[in-house]
Amino acid sequence: MTKSAAEGTALKRVRWTRDEDQVLRERYAVDRTADIAAGLGRKVGSVYQRAHSLGLEKGAEFLASPASGRLQAGPENPGHSTRFSAGNPSWNKGVRGVTGHHPNTKRTQFSKGRAATEARNYQPIGTLRVNNGVLEKKVTDDPSLYPARRWRPVARLVWEGVHGPIPQGHAVVFLPGRSSLIESDITIDSLELVTRRDLMLRNSRHTRYPPELNQIIQLKAAVVRKVNNRIKKKEQQG
Repeated sequence: MTKSAAEGTALKRVRWTRDEDQVLRERYAVDRTADIAAGLGRKVGSVYQRAHSLGLEKGAEFLASPASGRLQAGPENPGHSTRFSAGNPSWNKGVRGVTGHHPNTKRTQFSKGRAATEARNYQPIGTLRVNNGVLEKKVTDDPSLYPARRWRPVARLVWEGVHGPIPQGHAVVFLPGRSSLIESDITIDSLELVTRRDLMLRNSRHTRYPPELNQIIQLKAAVVRKVNNRIKKKEQQG
């Protein structure tokens, strides 16, 4: 047997038999799950899952016994006296300002009235960054905007500076061979306005690649689908 076949056998689920289910029904309410699992040669988690699927629960007598692992009252379990009881208020109930005053904590706190622009990772308006291959510039510190909305593509800013707002359903793109991540190189003569539909067609593999390569891509996808279907069928057959 190969290594992959052995791993597949090890991962294969072992079905529960009627006899095992009967043992579980008889013992689950009164015995420790670990003992039941050991007797059946199964994992504890598997026993819990099977009991849940059968609607089995631990009995009240078992839950009240030391075997359940729960902390019991009495002198043999002194820790029981230190537990919170129902209705017991917390030590700081009604007391204001009892947390957050340690020197190490206060060192990193924002003082009252301190602007968010003083944060350690703050970047001022006008900062440039490259995001997903696009040069962007920070244009606002408006706290009501999601951080990503405070940055705009430089190409878009250049176009709007000359022609005004971009019409709905359109996008600003670079002319062929004029794409750049250098702000001074992004000029109005290097840009054009296209519809979203035209942009989608430009990015389609049918227009980007020759027919021969598109045919190879299509054949590869068909082979991958067939392989995945065979693997799925084998897994379903067990």
